[in-house]
Amino acid sequence: MTDAPFTTLADLTDLVQVQPESTVSRTVFRAAGVRVVMFAFDAGQELTEHTAAMPVLLQVLSGALAITADGRTDDLVPGGLMHLDARVPHAVRASEPAILMLTMLDPR
Repeated sequence: MTDAPFTTLADLTDLVQVQPESTVSRTVFRAAGVRVVMFAFDAGQELTEHTAAMPVLLQVLSGALAITADGRTDDLVPGGLMHLDARVPHAVRASEPAILMLTMLDPR
């Protein structure tokens, strides 16, 4: 990162790779009020139900994910976006190898 008033990440999908039978995560950006974490899921991998202390955006960049939030499951494919308020119980399961961008929105 630089002291420039903006940051460009040319290709987020190059920043994490799907690993066999694994879920991989990497924080790729931090700034005031926001953090971006990339996840790569192999098919069948999941994050069990949990909550986040802040609102989040989940965006599928490749593959397919089933996201269960507050008792409802939505299937997201590339271009799909889900917003979750703080502390909403949710889980993520990869239907096929997938890359997810998680954006944490810290209102403080």
